Amino acid sequence: MIDKQLLSILVCPVTKAPLEYDREHEELICYASALAYPIRDGIPVMLESEARELSCEEKERRPKR
Repeated sequence: MIDKQLLSILVCPVTKAPLEYDREHEELICYASALAYPIRDGIPVMLESEARELSCEEKERRPKR
């Protein structure tokens, strides 16, 4: 679980877009860059080199706002 206050100030290092927490996969998702940043031992790893690319299916599942 990631602290909501921390999530509110974190942004994607590539696009500076907001992130969404994926509890199931323990990742922070940026739909603007199509990257998922891992959370290891409760600490977000905000390095582009450590992020994985979202699949087409994951991009399509983006929650509607």
